[in-house]
Amino acid sequence: MPEAYTGTGQLNDIVQSAYDRLAYYSFRPENHFDAIATVKPTKQSMPGSAVIFTKIADLSVASTALSESVDVDAVALSDSQVTVTLVEQGNAVLTTAKLRGTSFIEVDPIVANVLGYNAGVSIDTIARDTVQAGSNVRYSGSATSRATVVPTDKLTANNVRRVLADLRAANVPTISNGFYVSHIHPDVSYDLRSETGAAAWRDPHTYSAPGEIWNGEIGAFEGFKFIEHSRAPKFADAGSSTTLTDVYGTLFFGAQSIAKAHSSQDGNGAHPRVIAGPVTDKLRRFVPMGWYHLVGYGRFREESLRRVESASTIGSN
Repeated sequence: MPEAYTGTGQLNDIVQSAYDRLAYYSFRPENHFDAIATVKPTKQSMPGSAVIFTKIADLSVASTALSESVDVDAVALSDSQVTVTLVEQGNAVLTTAKLRGTSFIEVDPIVANVLGYNAGVSIDTIARDTVQAGSNVRYSGSATSRATVVPTDKLTANNVRRVLADLRAANVPTISNGFYVSHIHPDVSYDLRSETGAAAWRDPHTYSAPGEIWNGEIGAFEGFKFIEHSRAPKFADAGSSTTLTDVYGTLFFGAQSIAKAHSSQDGNGAHPRVIAGPVTDKLRRFVPMGWYHLVGYGRFREESLRRVESASTIGSN
């Protein structure tokens, strides 16, 4: 008589899949734009719904010789102001008692992690929207507006040189060891680094810093330190109506580009805070958790903020 084997087919009710009790999250881009807001209140008079920053204009150059016997005419000082309005920002998650009681992964740390990232990326997006709305914009190739960008209108080294000339002509100070800073989308960086010729990005790096070629570093070029990341502005299908070209905004910064103001009252501060909300239902089943921030951003010096809009050969065209 053959032996009877007891295996998974016989005792299939006690054989189950196992689960990893560690939660994995989506790949998350780094946040960059809140750090651009270097202008912040230092001597705020009192709490308020908005913060007003005052800029004093310089006098016109006095290059005419004075007359020995005639008194000099006095001139008036002038100023201008930038107002940054504080607005409430926030988000919340409400978990149930049944979820917390039956989940094989602890729920509260997951909620806290997701909320923390959501707070950071949400505030950073508000800062980015402030930056990318600047009025100093140029267009690559033959484009004259965002709606006329076509797939061949790529960012070039000459576009970068023109922005450098604009910033220097406006006497904008540098912000990083003698360099200005640029935020560039990887799709646009691909085109800039692919451009050939002695005046393009690639040749100087090939001969003076070949390690950057091997490592794929964008590095410094034409007076700018380039930061490459996926959160640089991208306007989907915003280009030519016949091509539905994705348009990218490469941002260039000098000193004091944007300002940030926030409340310091009632537990508020420079960064969003995670808040455990009150449990108010009769059986205490619904637990709220969220984040809150009372903050505002504003463009402080338009002359310090430039944008070049272009297409990309690897974008959606």
